[in-house]
Amino acid sequence: MTKTSLQCRECKKEYESTFKYICDECFGPLDVKYEFPPITKNTFTNREHTYWRYFELLPIQNKSNIISIHAGMTPLVKAEKLGEKLGLNNLYIKNDSVNPTFSFKDRPAGIAVSKAKEFGLSAVGCASTGNLASATAAHAAKGGFPCYVFAPSDIEHAKIAQALAYGSKFIAVDGTYDDANRIAAQIGDSKGIGIVNINLRSYYVEGSKTLAYEVAEQLDWQVPDHLVVPVGSGAMLNAICKGFEELQSVSLLGNVSKMHMIAAQPHGCAPIVDAFKRGSSDVIPVENPDTIAKSLAIGDPGDGRYVLKRLKQYNGYAEESNNSEILDAILLLARTEGIFTEPAGGVSVAVLKKMIDDGKIDKNDTTICYVTGNGLKATEALMEVLPKPEVMQADVAKISAVVK
Repeated sequence: MTKTSLQCRECKKEYESTFKYICDECFGPLDVKYEFPPITKNTFTNREHTYWRYFELLPIQNKSNIISIHAGMTPLVKAEKLGEKLGLNNLYIKNDSVNPTFSFKDRPAGIAVSKAKEFGLSAVGCASTGNLASATAAHAAKGGFPCYVFAPSDIEHAKIAQALAYGSKFIAVDGTYDDANRIAAQIGDSKGIGIVNINLRSYYVEGSKTLAYEVAEQLDWQVPDHLVVPVGSGAMLNAICKGFEELQSVSLLGNVSKMHMIAAQPHGCAPIVDAFKRGSSDVIPVENPDTIAKSLAIGDPGDGRYVLKRLKQYNGYAEESNNSEILDAILLLARTEGIFTEPAGGVSVAVLKKMIDDGKIDKNDTTICYVTGNGLKATEALMEVLPKPEVMQADVAKISAVVK
C-alpha cells in the first residue's frame, strides 16, 4: 500500500494528506510525498491502457474512488518524416491530443476529481483557459458532481461548447485568466468547492507526471535526452520532472540528471522565457497576454520560478515562438505526421525547430516533443492562413480538369 503525505515545497514541513494546499508556516505550495511499495516493470504488465495503470505511484488511496474516462497511454509516435525535415533521427511526438476530451488536461483533472470524491466534497470546478474546463466538466459528469468553470470570455468557442455539453456551469469572466483564477480561488474557498487547479492543486499536478511514466515505459525504460514541453502555469513541466525522478527512485530508470528540459512559451505571454534569458529567478507577470496560443496565455504562472529551477537542474533552455511560427509549426506537424494540434502544440514544435537550428539538440539524441491539445479545439487562428475551398458545380468534367 502506498503511503502519502503533503510536504511544503519551500520549508519542507509535512502534513497529513488532507484537503489542504498551502503551508501554514511559510505559505509555500504543498506537494504529495510518497512511500512507495516495491515496484518492478512487471507491476504494470497486463494492466488497463490508461494512466491509472500506475495506481501505486498516484495519490488515490482507494481504487473505489477512481473516476476514469479512460485517458492516458496516448501514442508516442516515432516522427520519422518530421525528424527528416528537421534533421533528427530519434524524434518522438507524445500525442495527448487523442485523450477523451482531446488534451492532456484529462490527466490532472482525473486525479483531482477522484481526490474530491475521496475527500467527500460535494462540488468541483476549475479556472481555465479552455482545455481544463472540458476535462474537469467531463470527469465531474462521470462522477456525478456539479461543476463550475471560471474562464476568460474570449477563449475558443469550441472549448466553451465542449464544457457546456458535459453539463458544467460556465462563468465567462470579462478579463484575463489571472482574473478568472483569482475569482475561482475566492469562491472555492468560501463555498467549499474543490477547484481542481487551486485548492486541490497538490493532487491535481500529480496527474501530469504520468506524461513521464508513459514516455519512459514506451521507450522501454530508457531515459530521453531532450524533452520539449509547452508551458503555461509551469505545472506540467515541473510534474514531468517529478515523474522521472520517482521512476529513478523506485529503480525503474537509470540516472535522469542528464536530461535536458526545454520550456516552450508563445511570444506575447512568455514571462518564464523572459526571466530565463535575463538570468533572473524573478518571473515578471504579463498583464495582458496577446497570443493565438490561448491555452498557454497565463500571464502570472504559478509554477514559474519552479520551472526556472528545473531548467537549471536539468541543463535546460527556455524559448518562445511568435504567432506566425506557431501556425507554420501546426501545418508542418500535420503535413508530415498527420497530427493536428492546437496552437500550444505548435509552440512546442516551433521551439523544437529553434533548438535544432541553434545547435542545442544533436541529430541522434532521443528527443520528446509534447503535443498537448487537439487542433479541432482551436481552428479560428489557423483558418486565416489556410486556402479557402473553391465551390464548384457538381460536374465531373469541370472538376476532373482541376484534379491533377
